[in-house]
Amino acid sequence: MTDRKAKYSVSQAFQQAEAVKQVREKNKNWAERRQALRKTSAPSDGWRRESRVLPRAEARHFARQFLKKYPKAAYWSEVESWRVLEGDIIEFTMRRLHTSD
Repeated sequence: MTDRKAKYSVSQAFQQAEAVKQVREKNKNWAERRQALRKTSAPSDGWRRESRVLPRAEARHFARQFLKKYPKAAYWSEVESWRVLEGDIIEFTMRRLHTSD
């Protein structure tokens, strides 16, 4: 019985990794396009942004660590935007003020 559970866990992790790979291939230029847009637009608006494409559990973990490292009280940290992609993959952008660095 434990063998089946272990095989299921490995296959589930493999499927999730494949889903992440496919989404990254489809959206590989998303962060680059956003960065280029920010560079060509008006001067810095005072925010630092980090964009990621991760499975839901990893996205939650990343967001918690980000908010722990850059607390809202000091950096006005927040999730700026997010969307759910195929395979329960989350594409999101975190932002914070850089003046507190």
